[in-house]
Amino acid sequence: MSSALPADATTAAATVPDYAQFYADFSADSIAAELSGNLQTGINACVECCDRHATPGRIALFWEGKDGRSASYTFAQLKELSGRFANFLKAQGIQPGDRVAGLLPRTPELLIAILGTWRAGAVYQPLFTAFGSKSIEYRVAASEAKLIVTDIDNRHKLEDVPDCPPIMTVVGDNETQTGDFSFWAELESQPTEFAPVMRKADDAFIMLFTSGTTGPAKGVAVPLRAMLAFYVYTRYAMDVRPEDAFWNIADPGWAYGLYYCVTGPLLMGHAITFYEGSFTVESTYRIIDKYKITNLAGSPTAYRMLIAGGEEAAATVKGRLRAVSSAGEPLNPEVIRWFREHLACLINDHYGQTETGMVLCNHHGLKHEVHMGSAGLAMPGYRLAVLDDDQNELGVGEPGVLAVDRRHSPVYWFRGYWQHDTDNSDNGDYYITGDTVEKNQDGSISFIGRGDDIITSSGYRIGPFDVESALLEHPAVVEAAVVGKPDPERTELVKAFVVLSKDYQASAELIAELQQYVKHRLAAHSYPREIEFLTELPKTPSGKLQRFILRNQEVAKSKM
Repeated sequence: MSSALPADATTAAATVPDYAQFYADFSADSIAAELSGNLQTGINACVECCDRHATPGRIALFWEGKDGRSASYTFAQLKELSGRFANFLKAQGIQPGDRVAGLLPRTPELLIAILGTWRAGAVYQPLFTAFGSKSIEYRVAASEAKLIVTDIDNRHKLEDVPDCPPIMTVVGDNETQTGDFSFWAELESQPTEFAPVMRKADDAFIMLFTSGTTGPAKGVAVPLRAMLAFYVYTRYAMDVRPEDAFWNIADPGWAYGLYYCVTGPLLMGHAITFYEGSFTVESTYRIIDKYKITNLAGSPTAYRMLIAGGEEAAATVKGRLRAVSSAGEPLNPEVIRWFREHLACLINDHYGQTETGMVLCNHHGLKHEVHMGSAGLAMPGYRLAVLDDDQNELGVGEPGVLAVDRRHSPVYWFRGYWQHDTDNSDNGDYYITGDTVEKNQDGSISFIGRGDDIITSSGYRIGPFDVESALLEHPAVVEAAVVGKPDPERTELVKAFVVLSKDYQASAELIAELQQYVKHRLAAHSYPREIEFLTELPKTPSGKLQRFILRNQEVAKSKM
């Protein structure tokens, strides 16, 4: 089979700006000038992502339901619907800066809630739909959310959340939820006009939570100035063009989905695609075919599933995709080769964190050499450095920790964790990512490994502390340590080492019980797929758990 790229790829490449020149000439002010509002005097995210693009007939959302239904919404329709939602928020006493949480799948109601929250000057907080009650409880309490918007399928998870704020539920035609606000009934009773609340650059419009390693997940209040960075990534790394049909398959319950499935494309006035159903090979190729997708974004885990589906399935859309972006974990070389051969498209690796957005990319929209195994070059607007333990910058081929030079990164926006006095971000001139990398001769940077205990499984970042905490709530568990075990399909799988109470005996039945317990308390992707029982866990003389010893054992076993 031919490995050639689509016929227009060579022609399009001639119009792509040179990376080095574009990076040198980059001006954050020129990006800010493209906004209708002003970061210093007043700006509103709903205006930037919706109102200013509300010309007649301009599509903002293509939606495909899990039951086969489909619909499209224009920017003009969403402007009116967001106005109704904002009026509802105001009627409930929700003020600018208050948090509104969304426990919703990828449906039109999700986008209406996001835009309406922004319109009211409030802060949208996603709650991933696979979360259990414990994960929801912590995040809602920590953010002090004033309202939760959910649907009938996820509503039961809120029954176990103490001091739960008021709930607004999306119900079907013949469904009711006693005591809740009904989403569509409330919207229909509100007027469409609502003057957008103007905010400033450092005011938050998104609230997310990271995965914690040594403590609970930390809140990240994303300020409006971050829209500049989201625009740069969408335009120059993913290379979303006006003629593209774009689909980011990441869930908006997480940073990559909310930043770059929703905010970045809508900021450009570009239509986005929501598929409500679960990811499968069949559904992915069907959506690509039906909506004529040309620009795709997602995680290596999803792409490896496409590879497992075989070349015959891929043949149905071969040559359709112009650009494919990958984030969430390092991109395997075999994925790059397979996509070139069987889908006739270029897939590029990108790196970022919830706290920074994407910062290190092989850019589709800027011309530079792409080397196999390299995570790419600094995104325009960021200067990256490789540091030693004393925060000295290292040279070519010297492994160190990846850091953002905050002094020379004009679109850098992270200022610290929510309600934390001190944190990793407050570290002099650099934001320290904690991930180990090395600089290459051409200035690109290669990823070596994570410098912390975060587990990356199927594109999800999982904090071991949360899983350990859930296990310790079970009466059988005295101690627990959780690590990532190398896995060819998922990158890592979650493995737990457990010390049992004297009243319990190790058994396959107990393993299954503990797995289901964690799955219910946390999330389907967070439960330990393997559990090993030990008599004691490795610790320092002061009693600090040494996860790295267990992790290194698993790495060694995987190489045998």
